[in-house]
Amino acid sequence: MSIQWYPGHMAKAKREVQEKIKLVDFVIELVDARAPESSQNPMLQQVLQQKPKLIILMKKDLADENKTEHWMHYFHNQGHKAAAVDVNRKQDINHVIQQAREISQATVDKMVRKGIKPRAMRAMIVGIPNVGKSTLINRLANKKIAKTGDKPGITQKQAWIKVKNEFDLLDTPGILWPKFEDEIVGYRLAAIGTIKDQLLSLQDIAAFALQYIQVHYKGVLKTRYGTDASTDDMVELFNDIGRQRGALQSGGSIDFDKVADIVLGDLRSGRLGRITLESPAE
Repeated sequence: MSIQWYPGHMAKAKREVQEKIKLVDFVIELVDARAPESSQNPMLQQVLQQKPKLIILMKKDLADENKTEHWMHYFHNQGHKAAAVDVNRKQDINHVIQQAREISQATVDKMVRKGIKPRAMRAMIVGIPNVGKSTLINRLANKKIAKTGDKPGITQKQAWIKVKNEFDLLDTPGILWPKFEDEIVGYRLAAIGTIKDQLLSLQDIAAFALQYIQVHYKGVLKTRYGTDASTDDMVELFNDIGRQRGALQSGGSIDFDKVADIVLGDLRSGRLGRITLESPAE
């Protein structure tokens, strides 16, 4: 899959992450709970491994709870702290702060042993576009600091933000890597809305999502769209969904683009249920 989305501010952001990593005590890496590994930027992993890391699985309210638990164990086994977050749950935000406090305690203890008055810990927060970084920052700081939106690429420069009296947080723009070596990664990210819709065929992305759901979440399409059509015949499945949802063109034929838009909208909003598009076993 050839997807080119690497504007100048992202190239600059990568350089700044490399430059500023030495200023922080640990890293908070945000991933999307619906595709935790696919939403990790491989381009940054070598840079980030220089520091202790807290991995936050965002949008847990849209993800499969069992698979989220599996992913938490997976990241713990890799030696990282991990937390799943719904930004609208205060207890989840408090848990992030507690995890950050624990991960920075070793540095604080080292300062005390040296007779140095402990300073506020410093963390860098990173993640791909549209993972919910700005919203989480606003919740952590308990006020609106970072711009938020449902489109990728809102944050375009770094900024230091104080989180209560706990630690200072360096915000960074969402960074996507230039090319997906595995096209399935591109499909997963497109399905959950990380990649701008204009860059890909919505029909292809919807077809990928429908195929995955038919295999891993049997009965969901029947419940939502009243269809028994198999993904072996994607034309029949699109036609069934289109008829059920009134996605018609003049003359009565099915508007496949509209069907794709309906399916992806239902997936991204959670109207299809809590769905995760990959598991550690896969």
